[in-house]
Amino acid sequence: MRTVLVTGPGGAGRTTAAAATALAAAREGRRVLLLTADRGPAPEAVLGTALPASGPGDGALWGPPAEAAPGLHAARIATGEHFQDRARDLQDRGASLFDLLGASPLDPEELTELPGAEPLALLTALRAAHEERAWDLLVADMPPLHATVRLLGLPEQLRRYLRRLLPAERQAARALRPMLAQLAGVPMPAQRLYETAERLEAELAAVQDVLEADGTTVRLVAEPGPLAVGELRLARAALALQGCRVDALVANRLLPGATGDAAPGDPWLAALAAEQLTAHKTLHEEFLVDGVTVCELPHLGRGPRGPHDLTELAGRARSTTIGVAAGGNGSAGGFGVIPGGGLTDELDGWNGAGAAGEPAVEDRLATDGVLLWRLPLPGAARDELDLLRRGDELIVGVGPFRRVLPLPSALRRCTVSGAGLRDGALCVRFTPDPDLWPRP
Repeated sequence: MRTVLVTGPGGAGRTTAAAATALAAAREGRRVLLLTADRGPAPEAVLGTALPASGPGDGALWGPPAEAAPGLHAARIATGEHFQDRARDLQDRGASLFDLLGASPLDPEELTELPGAEPLALLTALRAAHEERAWDLLVADMPPLHATVRLLGLPEQLRRYLRRLLPAERQAARALRPMLAQLAGVPMPAQRLYETAERLEAELAAVQDVLEADGTTVRLVAEPGPLAVGELRLARAALALQGCRVDALVANRLLPGATGDAAPGDPWLAALAAEQLTAHKTLHEEFLVDGVTVCELPHLGRGPRGPHDLTELAGRARSTTIGVAAGGNGSAGGFGVIPGGGLTDELDGWNGAGAAGEPAVEDRLATDGVLLWRLPLPGAARDELDLLRRGDELIVGVGPFRRVLPLPSALRRCTVSGAGLRDGALCVRFTPDPDLWPRP
C-alpha cells in the first residue's frame, strides 16, 4: 500500500493537489482513499461531493467514505469524536486515581475538543486506514507545511518521552503491586498508569511504522514565489531530519509564461509570471538535482471545482525527472509524477527517488584518524543548524525543528572533534577517546 502525504504552505492548493492525485490514480484502476482533516468547505468543493460525518459516539474515525469517482473514496476525519472517545477512555482508566484525589470526572457533555486534537486524530486515522488493507493508495490531505513536519516527528518524540518518564526497568516491580494494593486497601494508580503507557507506546509504534514504511512519501505543493523558495528549503531539510522521503514537488497555479513559454501580453500579468518563473527555475534545479520529480500544474483561471476540473489539471500536468534535466531518458508531460507520468505514482515500481537517507558512519580512521557521522539534510543552511551532544545522543536542530538521534555504539566512545555542512549533509567528526573505552 502506497501512502502519499500531501502538504505545502498555507493557501498553496494542497487539497486540490491531493484530490487530483487521488483521482488520477483511481482512473488508472487503483483503489484510492483520500483522507482529510480539513473541516472547512474546501475538500467538498474540490471533490464536488459531500463528505458524511461519523455518528456521535460510534467510535469511528471517519464517516462512510463518499464515492467521489469510480475507484476513489473520500472521507473527513472526525477529530472531535476521536478526542471525546480518547478522553472518555482516559477517564475510565484513571477512575481509581480520581477516587483517591476526591475528584469528579467530567461529564460527556463537558468533553469539548481541545487544541492539538487534530494531529493525534490524523495520525490515528493513517494507522487505521493501513489496518483496513482495503486500498491500493492512501492520499492524505495534511495540515500546512510546518505543522506537518512537527506532526511527522510526533510519534518518535512521544515514545522517547514515555521511555524517559516511565522507563521499562521500573516496571520490573509490577508483580508487587497487587500485594501492595491489598495492604493499602485501595487500587494502585500506578498499575493503570503503566498499562495506559504500554497501550500508548504500542499505538505510537504502529503509527511510526506507517510513517517510516518504504511506501510512504511526502508530496510538497507550492505556488512558486520568493517566499515559497525559502520555506520549502527549510521544510526539505526538516523532513530529511525526520527521515521522511519527498517524492515530488508540485508547482501549482503556474501562470502562462511561468514555465518559459510565451509571456502574457498584459504587463501586470507578465510581471507576476516573471516572478513565478524565477522562483520556479530555482526550485526546479534544487529538487531535480536530488532526484525529486517536479510536476507543474497550470492555473485554470478559476478555483478548481469537481472531478471535471481535477481531470483537466491531471491532463495538463507536466512532470520532469532528473533524466529529462540531464538530457537522459526521463519523462516529461502527461499523467503522473514519478518516472512515467503526471500526478500518480508507479505504485508497483517506485524506486525511492528523493528518499531521505538515515545517518551513516564512515570509517576514516586510517586516513584522517576520525569516524564521520553523516546525515543528509538537503536544503539546509549553516546558520539554521544546531548541534548538541548529550551523553549517547546527538540533538540536531534545523531552524525551529529538533530531533534527538541515538549514537551508534562505536561513536559513544569518541569525542566530537568538528562538524560542518558538506554537499547537503551534516558531517560530524568523531575522534576515538581511550578514556571512554571499557576497562578490563
